[in-house]
Amino acid sequence: MKGKLILEDGTVFHGKLLNNIKATGEVVFNTGMTGYQESLTDPSYCRQILTLTYPMVGNYGIADLFMQSRKSFVNGFVIGELCEMGSNWHYETSLADFLTKQGVPCLYDVDTRAVTRKIRSAGTMKGIIVSEDAAQTEIDELFAVPIKKDVVMEVTTPEAYTMEAEAADAPHVVAMDFGVKQNILKSLHDLGCKLTVVPAHTTAEEVLALQPDGIFLSNGPGDPADVPEIVEEIKKLIGKKPIFGICLGHQLLARSLGAKTYKLKFGHRGCNQPVKNLLTGRVQISSQNHGYAVDEESLKDLPLEVTHINVNDGTVEGMRHKDLPIFSVQYHPEASPGPDDNMYLFDQFWTMLKGE
Repeated sequence: MKGKLILEDGTVFHGKLLNNIKATGEVVFNTGMTGYQESLTDPSYCRQILTLTYPMVGNYGIADLFMQSRKSFVNGFVIGELCEMGSNWHYETSLADFLTKQGVPCLYDVDTRAVTRKIRSAGTMKGIIVSEDAAQTEIDELFAVPIKKDVVMEVTTPEAYTMEAEAADAPHVVAMDFGVKQNILKSLHDLGCKLTVVPAHTTAEEVLALQPDGIFLSNGPGDPADVPEIVEEIKKLIGKKPIFGICLGHQLLARSLGAKTYKLKFGHRGCNQPVKNLLTGRVQISSQNHGYAVDEESLKDLPLEVTHINVNDGTVEGMRHKDLPIFSVQYHPEASPGPDDNMYLFDQFWTMLKGE
């Protein structure tokens, strides 16, 4: 069936519908050449229509091993060529079957690089996926539907759970789940940590009652300004335990310490983003997925220092507290596009947990 992606400024991109399901959401693009399953199941894409620039998608299929959350939270998927038969020793099912079972609207045979050029020039905007013959009334109704903002509560774990460690004296980390990726939890667990993963609405008192050695603030979707109640709880944790934040966790940590955040024109989404470590002078390749950033100017009168910047646009990619064992990064070290360029960040957190 023929279909189309319509942007809110009226721009139309034509393609084919895998399944006759309508979609509405913020249209974003990812420049990675691999990792489509990880992107589809990354909760940070919740309520968004994800567009991939790489021309052929689905060539290695889908496997449960690479799921980053319990389901796909994307509102729509826009790609070029849809590969029907994947080839990989992990292969379990095709991308098409996965999208159908997950109920993810997919538009393929689209010039996704043209979509990307449009968004890069005009900025991220709302869009819809509909059939080619959709009536104007249907189109107007879809554009009238507001994009949901309380996305963190949609993706967080419904209840707390524990990942036990082998060592009896393993450091205990409470991970606040704002939409955490499984690879992050695996990275912390592989270090030797015992993890207690708690819902996003968990209070600071409840976190501290678990007697953690450290606190992890996870990635997740949406605008950090939309969850002031979470920021207030993080404020109560400052100075109590070592804290490590990634992506949304980095932004929420910054806001809890008095900094500001802002929306980027089109965000950073891909596994090829160069980041400079200001402490070492080294440039490392990173995987990223975010539409907001910490305002560097707002950090100047705070006890925080910038530790990493994005080489492409100079935005803040990492910070640390000048006096307390607190640090965070905007990018995803667990995704390992380097492949191991940024795993030292988990080692740094481990050192804090051990009090070394």
